Amino acid sequence: MSADQMNVGELLAATVPMVRTLNLEFVETTPERAVLRLPDQAEYHNHIAGPHAGAMFTLAESASGAIVLAAFGDQLSRAVPLAVRAEIGYKKVAKGVVTATATLGRPAAEVVAELDAGGRPEFPVKIEIQREDEAVSGEMTVIWTLRPNNPA
Repeated sequence: MSADQMNVGELLAATVPMVRTLNLEFVETTPERAVLRLPDQAEYHNHIAGPHAGAMFTLAESASGAIVLAAFGDQLSRAVPLAVRAEIGYKKVAKGVVTATATLGRPAAEVVAELDAGGRPEFPVKIEIQREDEAVSGEMTVIWTLRPNNPA
């Protein structure tokens, strides 16, 4: 199945083993917002019976990747999206199901214009991680780039 025939969630589940390993659920994926859910799974709990920090990081990073693919999927023939760096802050203890909501921190048209001008644009994706009671348990920012494909 080609990328054109798959939605973003199916594409990530098919190509990113950690998405499948953690059973991440794609709730919403648009160029404006991506929402992913991490089910409550005892095998991925930490020492206080909540989701392990690594599982929460993967959830948030996956949400950022989903919005990047949704926003810039039409650029894949000429550029590769790559995460450059990430920072996460754990704010409150998480228990149960957690949800990550990602938003672009820079207008997509601006990023594409920089790519059109021959640049290698960088842009932030901001992610909020919430518990089922909607309390924010974490915040993350991933800086992404669109690395132009170099013919050679």
